[in-house]
Amino acid sequence: MPYEDDRYYVELACAFARGSLPDLGALEGAALLEAAASRGLKLHKFKRSADLPRVRRVLGALQQLAPTTLLDVGSGRGVFLWPLLDELPGAAVTAIDEDPIRARDLEAVARGGVARLTARRMDAARMDLPDASFDVVTVLEVLEHVPDPAAVAREVVRVARGHVVASVPSEPDDNPEHVRLFDARSLAALFEAAGAHRPRVEKVRGHFVLVAAAGTP
Repeated sequence: MPYEDDRYYVELACAFARGSLPDLGALEGAALLEAAASRGLKLHKFKRSADLPRVRRVLGALQQLAPTTLLDVGSGRGVFLWPLLDELPGAAVTAIDEDPIRARDLEAVARGGVARLTARRMDAARMDLPDASFDVVTVLEVLEHVPDPAAVAREVVRVARGHVVASVPSEPDDNPEHVRLFDARSLAALFEAAGAHRPRVEKVRGHFVLVAAAGTP
Protein backbone atom coordinates (compact mmCIF):
# COMPACT_ATOMS: atom_id res chain seq x y z
CA MET A 1 0.00 0.00 0.00
CA PRO A 2 1.52 3.38 -0.98
CA TYR A 3 1.61 5.29 2.30
CA GLU A 4 3.58 8.27 1.06
CA ASP A 5 0.87 10.06 -0.89
CA ASP A 6 -1.79 12.68 -0.33
CA ARG A 7 -4.13 10.19 1.34
CA TYR A 8 -2.02 10.06 4.51
CA TYR A 9 -0.57 12.39 7.11
CA VAL A 10 2.89 11.22 6.12
CA GLU A 11 4.94 13.25 8.60
CA LEU A 12 2.83 12.04 11.51
CA ALA A 13 2.84 8.44 10.28
CA CYS A 14 6.64 8.57 10.04
CA ALA A 15 6.86 9.95 13.58
CA PHE A 16 4.65 7.09 14.78
CA ALA A 17 6.89 4.57 13.02
CA ARG A 18 10.09 6.07 14.47
CA GLY A 19 8.61 6.30 17.96
CA SER A 20 7.26 2.76 17.87
CA LEU A 21 10.20 1.05 16.13
CA PRO A 22 13.34 3.09 16.88
CA ASP A 23 15.59 0.54 15.15
CA LEU A 24 14.11 1.77 11.85
CA GLY A 25 15.36 5.28 12.52
CA ALA A 26 17.83 5.24 9.61
CA LEU A 27 14.96 4.98 7.13
CA GLU A 28 12.83 7.87 5.90
CA GLY A 29 9.56 8.48 4.05
CA ALA A 30 8.01 5.63 2.10
CA ALA A 31 10.83 3.23 2.98
CA LEU A 32 10.25 3.82 6.68
CA LEU A 33 6.50 3.37 6.40
CA GLU A 34 6.75 0.22 4.28
CA ALA A 35 9.24 -1.29 6.72
CA ALA A 36 7.03 -0.39 9.68
CA ALA A 37 3.98 -1.91 7.97
CA SER A 38 5.91 -5.10 7.25
CA ARG A 39 6.64 -5.34 10.98
CA GLY A 40 2.91 -5.20 11.74
CA LEU A 41 2.56 -1.51 12.60
CA LYS A 42 -0.94 -0.31 11.71
CA LEU A 43 -0.78 2.94 9.79
CA HIS A 44 -4.36 3.21 8.51
CA LYS A 45 -5.18 5.58 11.37
CA PHE A 46 -3.13 8.25 9.57
CA LYS A 47 -5.45 8.47 6.56
CA ARG A 48 -6.45 12.07 6.00
CA SER A 49 -9.71 13.02 7.69
CA ALA A 50 -9.80 16.83 7.36
CA ASP A 51 -12.50 16.71 4.69
CA LEU A 52 -15.05 15.08 7.00
CA PRO A 53 -17.67 17.81 7.60
CA ARG A 54 -17.46 17.64 11.41
CA VAL A 55 -13.65 17.76 11.32
CA ARG A 56 -13.67 20.68 8.90
CA ARG A 57 -16.09 22.61 11.11
CA VAL A 58 -13.97 22.02 14.22
CA LEU A 59 -10.83 23.08 12.36
CA GLY A 60 -12.59 26.24 11.21
CA ALA A 61 -13.50 27.11 14.79
CA LEU A 62 -9.97 26.44 16.01
CA GLN A 63 -8.41 28.52 13.25
CA GLN A 64 -10.60 31.44 14.32
CA LEU A 65 -9.65 30.98 17.97
CA ALA A 66 -5.93 30.64 17.06
CA PRO A 67 -4.76 28.91 20.25
CA THR A 68 -1.09 28.65 21.11
CA THR A 69 -1.80 25.89 23.64
CA LEU A 70 -4.48 23.25 23.19
CA LEU A 71 -5.61 20.17 25.10
CA ASP A 72 -7.35 17.42 23.13
CA VAL A 73 -9.34 15.20 25.50
CA GLY A 74 -9.88 11.61 24.42
CA SER A 75 -7.79 11.76 21.24
CA GLY A 76 -8.43 8.11 20.41
CA ARG A 77 -7.30 7.09 16.91
CA GLY A 78 -6.59 10.69 15.94
CA VAL A 79 -9.49 11.43 13.58
CA PHE A 80 -9.44 15.04 14.83
CA LEU A 81 -5.93 15.16 16.30
CA TRP A 82 -3.95 14.49 13.11
CA PRO A 83 -5.67 17.21 11.02
CA LEU A 84 -5.47 19.54 14.01
CA LEU A 85 -1.69 19.08 14.20
CA ASP A 86 -1.44 19.40 10.42
CA GLU A 87 -3.42 22.62 10.11
CA LEU A 88 -2.50 24.44 13.35
CA PRO A 89 1.31 24.42 13.14
CA GLY A 90 1.67 27.16 15.76
CA ALA A 91 -0.14 25.30 18.53
CA ALA A 92 1.50 23.26 21.28
CA VAL A 93 -0.87 20.33 21.72
CA THR A 94 -1.39 18.01 24.66
CA ALA A 95 -3.35 14.85 23.83
CA ILE A 96 -4.80 12.59 26.50
CA ASP A 97 -6.61 9.26 26.38
CA GLU A 98 -7.54 6.79 29.09
CA ASP A 99 -7.06 3.71 26.91
CA PRO A 100 -3.50 2.39 27.43
CA ILE A 101 -2.97 1.31 23.83
CA ARG A 102 -4.19 4.58 22.37
CA ALA A 103 -2.15 6.58 24.89
CA ARG A 104 0.92 4.50 23.98
CA ASP A 105 0.41 5.25 20.28
CA LEU A 106 0.00 8.98 20.95
CA GLU A 107 3.21 8.92 22.96
CA ALA A 108 5.00 7.20 20.07
CA VAL A 109 4.06 10.03 17.68
CA ALA A 110 5.42 12.60 20.13
CA ARG A 111 8.57 10.56 20.76
CA GLY A 112 9.09 10.02 17.04
CA GLY A 113 9.69 13.68 16.32
CA VAL A 114 6.56 15.79 16.84
CA ALA A 115 8.08 18.04 19.48
CA ARG A 116 4.98 20.22 19.96
CA LEU A 117 2.86 17.20 20.88
CA THR A 118 2.69 16.00 24.49
CA ALA A 119 0.80 12.77 25.10
CA ARG A 120 -0.40 11.38 28.42
CA ARG A 121 -2.68 8.63 29.66
CA MET A 122 -5.36 10.29 31.77
CA ASP A 123 -8.97 9.99 32.91
CA ALA A 124 -10.97 12.84 31.38
CA ALA A 125 -13.17 13.04 34.48
CA ARG A 126 -10.15 13.52 36.79
CA MET A 127 -7.47 15.38 34.90
CA ASP A 128 -4.14 15.90 36.61
CA LEU A 129 -3.75 19.36 35.10
CA PRO A 130 -3.81 22.90 36.57
CA ASP A 131 -6.80 25.21 36.30
CA ALA A 132 -6.93 27.47 33.22
CA SER A 133 -3.82 25.90 31.69
CA PHE A 134 -4.81 25.80 27.98
CA ASP A 135 -6.08 28.43 25.56
CA VAL A 136 -8.55 25.91 24.11
CA VAL A 137 -9.71 22.47 25.22
CA THR A 138 -11.34 20.13 22.70
CA VAL A 139 -13.51 17.14 23.60
CA LEU A 140 -14.48 15.60 20.28
CA GLU A 141 -16.69 12.53 19.95
CA VAL A 142 -16.02 11.65 23.57
CA LEU A 143 -19.02 12.68 25.67
CA GLU A 144 -21.32 10.09 24.10
CA HIS A 145 -18.97 7.38 25.40
CA VAL A 146 -18.45 8.34 29.03
CA PRO A 147 -20.51 7.28 32.08
CA ASP A 148 -20.44 10.78 33.62
CA PRO A 149 -20.38 13.50 30.93
CA ALA A 150 -21.06 16.21 33.52
CA ALA A 151 -17.80 15.36 35.30
CA VAL A 152 -15.89 15.47 32.02
CA ALA A 153 -17.47 18.79 31.04
CA ARG A 154 -16.53 20.30 34.42
CA GLU A 155 -12.92 19.22 33.99
CA VAL A 156 -12.80 20.51 30.41
CA VAL A 157 -14.07 23.93 31.49
CA ARG A 158 -11.78 23.96 34.54
CA VAL A 159 -8.56 23.53 32.57
CA ALA A 160 -9.57 25.92 29.74
CA ARG A 161 -8.75 29.60 30.04
CA GLY A 162 -10.24 30.65 26.70
CA HIS A 163 -12.69 28.34 24.96
CA VAL A 164 -13.94 24.79 24.77
CA VAL A 165 -14.91 22.99 21.56
CA ALA A 166 -16.99 19.81 21.68
CA SER A 167 -18.61 17.50 19.16
CA VAL A 168 -21.11 14.67 19.58
CA PRO A 169 -23.32 12.61 17.24
CA SER A 170 -26.74 14.16 16.60
CA GLU A 171 -28.49 10.96 15.53
CA PRO A 172 -28.79 7.40 16.92
CA ASP A 173 -26.35 4.86 15.50
CA ASP A 174 -25.38 1.23 16.03
CA ASN A 175 -22.11 1.91 17.88
CA PRO A 176 -22.38 -0.10 21.11
CA GLU A 177 -19.87 2.23 22.80
CA HIS A 178 -22.27 5.18 22.47
CA VAL A 179 -24.15 5.20 25.74
CA ARG A 180 -26.11 8.46 25.33
CA LEU A 181 -27.40 10.89 22.73
CA PHE A 182 -27.38 14.66 23.05
CA ASP A 183 -29.48 17.26 21.30
CA ALA A 184 -28.38 20.86 20.82
CA ARG A 185 -30.13 22.04 23.98
CA SER A 186 -28.80 19.32 26.27
CA LEU A 187 -25.25 19.75 24.93
CA ALA A 188 -25.33 23.50 25.58
CA ALA A 189 -26.88 22.94 29.02
CA LEU A 190 -24.16 20.43 29.91
CA PHE A 191 -21.43 23.04 29.42
CA GLU A 192 -23.37 25.89 30.97
CA ALA A 193 -23.80 23.77 34.11
CA ALA A 194 -20.05 23.12 34.02
CA GLY A 195 -19.34 26.88 34.10
CA ALA A 196 -18.94 27.74 30.41
CA HIS A 197 -20.81 30.66 28.91
CA ARG A 198 -22.13 31.80 25.54
CA PRO A 199 -22.36 28.27 24.08
CA ARG A 200 -23.04 28.11 20.34
CA VAL A 201 -24.15 24.80 18.85
CA GLU A 202 -24.19 24.04 15.12
CA LYS A 203 -25.44 20.89 13.41
CA VAL A 204 -23.00 19.49 10.88
CA ARG A 205 -24.12 16.35 9.00
CA GLY A 206 -24.92 13.90 11.76
CA HIS A 207 -23.10 15.78 14.52
CA PHE A 208 -23.38 18.79 16.78
CA VAL A 209 -20.36 21.06 17.24
CA LEU A 210 -20.28 23.36 20.27
CA VAL A 211 -18.01 26.34 20.91
CA ALA A 212 -18.25 28.01 24.34
CA ALA A 213 -16.21 30.46 26.35
CA ALA A 214 -14.47 29.45 29.55
CA GLY A 215 -13.00 31.51 32.35
CA THR A 216 -14.41 34.80 33.58
CA PRO A 217 -17.41 36.04 31.53
